[in-house]
Amino acid sequence: MDIRVLGHNHSILDQYLAEIRDTGIQTDPLRFRDNLNRIGEIFAYEISKEMHFEVNDVTTPLGVAKVPKLCQQPVLATILRAGLAMHNGLLRIFDRAENCFISAFRKYTEGGDFEIEFEYMASPSLDNKVVILSDPMLASGKSMEIGYEALFSKGKPAHIHLVAIIASEEGVEYVKNAIKDENVTLWLGAVDPEMTPKSYIVPGLGDAGDLAFGEKIDSK
Repeated sequence: MDIRVLGHNHSILDQYLAEIRDTGIQTDPLRFRDNLNRIGEIFAYEISKEMHFEVNDVTTPLGVAKVPKLCQQPVLATILRAGLAMHNGLLRIFDRAENCFISAFRKYTEGGDFEIEFEYMASPSLDNKVVILSDPMLASGKSMEIGYEALFSKGKPAHIHLVAIIASEEGVEYVKNAIKDENVTLWLGAVDPEMTPKSYIVPGLGDAGDLAFGEKIDSK
């Protein structure tokens, strides 16, 4: 698995990362969603550099230009619900892409522990396609693993790009050990050092889904 951390190279991404972490700015859900959207666009641009292009003739008012065009649109997959805002950013760039939606949730036990459970998936065929699977937070890594495994119920992708804005060091190690596939690239914005017993990243940003779409009642 190849791992790319965009935050290692300073760019405007740093500004958006700072804003989604900032408790003062987090009070504005629209701003929070917009920043997830913009970060998704940045990831899409960077991932596009790894994709295949072919030169096509394009007729202009003054002649014919030879212009590289994407050979194949990717399939954009996201893990509901937190991934929706970032997914929209990816979709703005890959605006002709097919889409896949995966429902996974934390199911808590009486002792307060939880397991990630897969519930629902709506997807086109993924055979021989490039898939971009996004989830803004990679904490324990279990949601990403479940999402990755669910993709193969719809075919065998040619390549899978896993995308998370903020990850924990523990989660990155978990995904590296759980997904041993040379046709996978893991894209991250930043990697934080700690994780709480309830699998929240520290310093992180809190619950991305709640900040974007409002608080929820956890499944018991």
